[in-house]
Amino acid sequence: MLGKRTRSSGVASMQRDGSAPSALLAGKVILVTGASRGIGAAAAQTFACEGAAVMLIARTETDLDAVTCAITAARGTACYAVADVCDSKAFAAAVSRTELVYGRLDGAFNNAGIAIPPADLIDMDDYDFDQVTMTNFKAVWSSMKEEIQAMRRAGTGGAIVNNSSIGSFYGNAGRSVYSAAKRAVNSLTATAAVECGRFGIRVNAIAPGTTMTPLARSWSQRDPGLIEQLAARTPLGRAAESSEIAEAAAWLLSDRASYVTGVTLPVDGGLHA
Repeated sequence: MLGKRTRSSGVASMQRDGSAPSALLAGKVILVTGASRGIGAAAAQTFACEGAAVMLIARTETDLDAVTCAITAARGTACYAVADVCDSKAFAAAVSRTELVYGRLDGAFNNAGIAIPPADLIDMDDYDFDQVTMTNFKAVWSSMKEEIQAMRRAGTGGAIVNNSSIGSFYGNAGRSVYSAAKRAVNSLTATAAVECGRFGIRVNAIAPGTTMTPLARSWSQRDPGLIEQLAARTPLGRAAESSEIAEAAAWLLSDRASYVTGVTLPVDGGLHA
């Protein structure tokens, strides 16, 4: 049997001084890549709900516009910039737009990534290798460069969260290059945390397990039973919703994680336990 997600009563817990807690990301300016669908769209909506002004970045304008309109309809603050994270000049322009619109950059969720159908290492070609490593690793590096410089210009610190994968922690048959690129992101995250600490910039990553994104649903249609098999290996007995992954990223971006840096946090229902 698949586990069920439990929800809180909706009653906010009180702070130690007896006052109601403020929104998790109140007053912050946060950039989200890959924000047009899946985890990225859920993150943009979650961050806005928690009080952030959000800049959404992705390649598909119609999807970006739809997510942005949903946020603003819910009285959140959001705008978007069309850019491919693999195009460093376009991404730099998107960061500059963020500073122009909102005045600074406080946080970034580097979520954009691609996956290809599973294949043994010996069956992959150079094109697939280059596409996966370019998007899932090099683009994270180039995005972080721009984000860190923007945060240093603001002079008020900041936080970055990179989206890795639970598959980065172990041998992952059929997804060799994907998992290797994500493991490289973990290393890059730790090194950036060491380098940026003196500027008050925290750098962490999350490592999602099985998550019900549009891509996962399409894989499930091609391979019936796949999600159930993965859920059976997960202590919580189910896949995550994109919003649950977004909540973990929101916490790491918030001041409530003010002494957390250099961490790759599994968000996997206990799969890696």
